[in-house]
Amino acid sequence: MPILRNISQLATCPPGHSQEDAGLVSQAAVAWRDGTVRWVGPYQQMPAEFAGEPAVDCEHRLVVPGLVDCHTHLCFGGWRGDEFEARLRGASYQEIAAGGGGISRTVAATRGASLGELQRKAHAALEAILRLGVTTLECKSGYGLDEANELKQLEVYRRLDALQPIDLVPTFLGAHVVPPEHRKNRERYVDLLCDRLIPLVVRQGLARFCDVFVEEGAYTVDEARRILGTAKAHGLGLKVHAEQLSAGGGALLAAEMGAVSAEHLEYASDAAIEALAAAGTVAVSLPLASLYLGDRYLPAREMLKAGLRVAVATDFNPGSAPSYHLPLAMALACLNQSMTPQEVLMGATTVAARALSLQDRVGSLLPGYQADLAIIDAPTLSHWLYHFVPNACLHVLKNGRWVT
Repeated sequence: MPILRNISQLATCPPGHSQEDAGLVSQAAVAWRDGTVRWVGPYQQMPAEFAGEPAVDCEHRLVVPGLVDCHTHLCFGGWRGDEFEARLRGASYQEIAAGGGGISRTVAATRGASLGELQRKAHAALEAILRLGVTTLECKSGYGLDEANELKQLEVYRRLDALQPIDLVPTFLGAHVVPPEHRKNRERYVDLLCDRLIPLVVRQGLARFCDVFVEEGAYTVDEARRILGTAKAHGLGLKVHAEQLSAGGGALLAAEMGAVSAEHLEYASDAAIEALAAAGTVAVSLPLASLYLGDRYLPAREMLKAGLRVAVATDFNPGSAPSYHLPLAMALACLNQSMTPQEVLMGATTVAARALSLQDRVGSLLPGYQADLAIIDAPTLSHWLYHFVPNACLHVLKNGRWVT
C-alpha cells in the first residue's frame, strides 16, 4: 500500500464542508491501494497497519485533490487570434459574431476538420492539462451543429477517454448557437435537436449532460426549456450557459429545470442567485472568459453569502477563453471575485465535481475516493495561489498511478 508522507499541507476538500473550509491538514500523509484512497491524516496519527509500507517523500510540499475542470470546449477546429486583436481595437463579442466570426467561424473550421485531426489536437491539449494537475475534465460539443459533426466531436471524446489518464465527462451542446443554415427557420433546428439528435446521442452513449446557451443571439428561454425538457426525459443531466453577456433568464430556467449547474452567470440578478441556491444548482465561474472579454466577473461573494456553491473552471475554447490553465483561472477567481484560496480550491475540486454529479468519487482526498492527487511545489495553499508561476504542479497521481 503506497504512502505519500512529509506533506507540508494536505487539502482534503470534503464535499460536506462549507466552501470556506478545504479540510487542511498539516504534516500529513495519504495511503492508497488499488486506485482508491485508504487513509489520510496527520502523519503522526497514521495507523500501525501502514508501518513498513513503501513511502514516497513529498519533501514538505502541498498536496491537493486532482483538479476538476467542469467546463471546457476541448474539441474544436482552428483558432481565432485575429478576433482577439479585433476586441483589443474595440470590437465587441456580439459585433464579431454578427460579422460572421465567433462561434459560427469555429463551427465552419470544426466541420472542415477530420475526426483524426480533431482528436490529435485535443489529445495534445490534454497532455498539457494533465501536467497542470487536472485529473477530471468536462468537454462539450457545440462546434458541429449538425448530426455528423456533433457526433464527430463526441466520438473524439469517447476515444480520448480511453487513450489518456484524465477522466472525460462529455456534454452535448448542440444548442450552442443556431447554425447558419437554420437561422431563417429556428424551429426546424430545435425540432432536429429534440426529435433526432438528443435521442441519437443517448442511444449511442455519447454524453452524460445536455447544455444550452441562453443568450441574445443564441437560444430563448422557451427554446431552451423545450430542449432541456427533452434531454431530461431521455436521462441526460442538465446544464445551462446563463447570463454571460446579459440577464437573459437562463439562470432562473436552470433553477426551474433542476439543472446540476448554471455556467457563466456574470450578469446574474439577486433573484436568480436566490433561485439557484434554493434549487441546489452549482454556479460555475469562468474567470478566464471575463479576462479575455474585458467583461464583469461572476459575483462570487454574493453567491456564497446566499448559500450557493461556486465552482471554478476554464471555459477553454478558441474564442472567449483560449486557455486551459485552471490554476490561472483559480488565481483570477481570488483576485477578481474576492474568493479565498480555500473557497477557490473547493471550487476547482469537490464543488466542480458536484457540477458533474461526481462529488462522491472525485474532488476529495478521503477514504473511498479515487486516488487522484497533485503535488504542488508550494508549502501551503495560500502560497500556491499567491505566488503564481507557469506551473507549480510537480507530479500527478491518477487512480493510484503516477502519470507525471
